[in-house]
Amino acid sequence: MSSFAAPSPDAVPIQVVSQTGWPGAAEGLPGRGAAFAEASGFEAKPGQLCLLPGSDGALGAVLFGVEEPDARDLDPLLPGKLATALPRGTYRFAGDLARADLAALSWLLSGYRFARYRKPAPDGARLCAPDGVEAARIERIARGIFLARDLVNTPANDLGPEALEAAALAVAARYGATTRTIRGEKLERQFPLIHAVGQAAAEAPRLVELTWGPADAPKATLVGKGVTFDTGGLDIKPESAMALMKKDMAGAATALGLADMVMDAGLELHLRVLLPIVENAISALAFRPGDIYRSRKGITVEIGNTDAEGRLVLADALALADEEKPELIADFATLTGAARVALGQELAAAFTDDDALAAEFAAAGLAESDPNWRLPLWRPYETLLDSKVADTNNVSTGGHGGAITAALFLRKFVTAKSWLHLDI
Repeated sequence: MSSFAAPSPDAVPIQVVSQTGWPGAAEGLPGRGAAFAEASGFEAKPGQLCLLPGSDGALGAVLFGVEEPDARDLDPLLPGKLATALPRGTYRFAGDLARADLAALSWLLSGYRFARYRKPAPDGARLCAPDGVEAARIERIARGIFLARDLVNTPANDLGPEALEAAALAVAARYGATTRTIRGEKLERQFPLIHAVGQAAAEAPRLVELTWGPADAPKATLVGKGVTFDTGGLDIKPESAMALMKKDMAGAATALGLADMVMDAGLELHLRVLLPIVENAISALAFRPGDIYRSRKGITVEIGNTDAEGRLVLADALALADEEKPELIADFATLTGAARVALGQELAAAFTDDDALAAEFAAAGLAESDPNWRLPLWRPYETLLDSKVADTNNVSTGGHGGAITAALFLRKFVTAKSWLHLDI
């Protein structure tokens, strides 16, 4: 559930305490609470939990261990584990939290369940919004993330290009955003790479555009890769690599979730969202290795591998985004396995030529416990994308630096300095 419980005097208090603060906190516990906690082995280690009975035998309070305030690896999201560890009921935080807003957000996010295809579980533990926390903002963020998660979790038989377009239009309708969808012959003429990737599928490829906000406000454009399923095309993926390819539209889902937050908050922006939506399928119409297409920007692209389709659809969409010359272009894409190999599962790879933007984005990520790591747009690697018959190949000739060469391919289609590419 993406919302807080109504404030209640009966909410069970959760006493958050560090190991150094535990002796003093223990002295302040009513009745035999300290003795019960000691008998239970509670030492206030980070993440440790102890349920204290009340005088009537019901749950009276909760003890929860957190890191020291000056801990080097402070995890303000740690309280989120309480959402699934506590019995059903209504709770409130008591005591000092390093970041009450992130603790509250982590609780809401931990309670997420994807229940479209099975009986929903009963409501579990609910949290009252902590004092001093802007509850509406936290709920807004949770709703946007839940929207993205629901889209990513929905299988491709129920979330093909038509359904993903419908989801985008539904978000736009909630906030009165203007929309347009380009498909068919017009798509083939104006966005040849998007059309080529999706032309083999039963549902037509398309580009969905949302615009919102005053025309004279600062312009920000979000671009999200919307490959609803990726077989790899004629360069077909092995079974193990194809199993989770319903998630290959997570870039579009991320862009929509973020757009929902921005519009709900009423930020002073002219927001534009561009979603190239396709399924990379196999049929007689499938694009082939060795094919050459002239992109929207006029750059000719030789297809070195049909499983590098995400960068193709992004290239045409980024070219369109760049034409308006917004103050910021940010794209989101499940683009390369190489980024995950380089940085693991908890860091998104960020690419930009704008040093100030990179520093600001990195600082914001650390502040919100959502870190990212900048990788270089290393120009000497551009030669790895050389083609003997076209302006560029869509894949590199080597097996290393795959996230970098993918980003360098995209860079060919953007002139704006303030472009941020996130390989998620």
